[in-house]
Amino acid sequence: MAGRAAALVEHVDRYNRPSGVGNSGIFLAASSSTATSAPFFRGYLAMPRRTADLALVLAHVVRTRFYTPPGLLQRLIAQRDPVITCGGGMLRLEAFSACGGVYARLDLRAEAFDADRMEPGTSNVDFNSTMRAALAKLSDGERAMLEVSAEGFTLTSESAEPAFERRVQLPIRWMKGFVEVQAHQTRMERRFQMCGVVGQRFLRELPRQRTAQPVWITPWNRSMRLSHTRMDGGILAGGIERLRILGEVARHATEIEVYSAGDGATAWQLETGDARLFLVLSPEASLGFSGEGQVLNSLSTKSSVTPRLRGLLRWQRDLRACALADELQASEADVTAALAELGTSGLVGYDLAEGAYFHRELPFDMSHVERLHPRLRAARELARTGAVEINEKGAWVRGREADYYVRRDTGGEWRCSCPWASRHGDSRGPCKHIIAAQIASEMGSADVGRP
Repeated sequence: MAGRAAALVEHVDRYNRPSGVGNSGIFLAASSSTATSAPFFRGYLAMPRRTADLALVLAHVVRTRFYTPPGLLQRLIAQRDPVITCGGGMLRLEAFSACGGVYARLDLRAEAFDADRMEPGTSNVDFNSTMRAALAKLSDGERAMLEVSAEGFTLTSESAEPAFERRVQLPIRWMKGFVEVQAHQTRMERRFQMCGVVGQRFLRELPRQRTAQPVWITPWNRSMRLSHTRMDGGILAGGIERLRILGEVARHATEIEVYSAGDGATAWQLETGDARLFLVLSPEASLGFSGEGQVLNSLSTKSSVTPRLRGLLRWQRDLRACALADELQASEADVTAALAELGTSGLVGYDLAEGAYFHRELPFDMSHVERLHPRLRAARELARTGAVEINEKGAWVRGREADYYVRRDTGGEWRCSCPWASRHGDSRGPCKHIIAAQIASEMGSADVGRP
């Protein structure tokens, strides 16, 4: 928000060594509450130059603010550590842009390595300037070995090993953003596919400056066409100029796939054969994923199957709600709600390419993320204080300035008469009155009163 310092969640940790470069390797320091020198991943890169280029895109994303609110000076975040996970036979690196409106993930499949050790684990590596410079020097003619552990991420080429202690600060918007971007992706469908050459040309022709009007993308003459008017068969894409960051690695792409849910948010998958690079753009350049409320419906009530589903997590890369519902003998709706809860705790992410969730455990305490949603806190307070009166068709919710009616439409969706809901619709999740009505309805303790 303008005029306010960005909230940070502190995680005090001890690094056995800092990131650095020396005569025998590159060492990328990583945080861990249980530091150990035993790597959970070790292997040689099959294509060092290409892998380094893809990793540098993530480094670019975390250093970039694609939108600066009026009146707010650009302020870089001191700690911008991408999260790296080994599980399900691959390495995944995840990160958000400085503004929170772009999510990037690099999936390095087993073909990208000649690995002799792949065990489950998660850490967060320091993408500092020294590491970025070292990655830029890699070439395909050299042997480059990665080792990932709770203690660090080592690229054997050069090294430095002094020990030091540092304080890690994780932006709250990252913690909220992980589950919000997951909610966006679960609603997306694959819409377009381009070969690598066409994709390169499309990325080169994107606008350099921010576009004030909505942009529609449609297939045209074996390429993609941009328009400010709605086109049949097209998709709405907000802040499309942010996609130019993929131009740095488009030459490596064999194909580019495009996903959309129709709300302006888009996802772009760059395929190289042994790796996938994802870029997910928020509906507008001025809107970060942490400001969304797509998962508030799921968070408003606790799923009864969440504890059992948590017990099934074994670092899988293919978790599907339908299959999990059969295994747990529960409804798919309950399992979907449970997956949203687990996502809030950083325990699952979503893979668009597979159409499935994957298990990972973020290296931070995510247990208090739910309390970071002000609409959810306000809704729980309304329900707790008896401000909700349920009737046959909906509910009256007493607000500070007026009473608002929440009704169910013919499709079972909740609608509210408040100004916030009128302004945003369901594009940013439900308002606090809808959430309060849902909570009170689930509790069954609200009075049946006003007709």
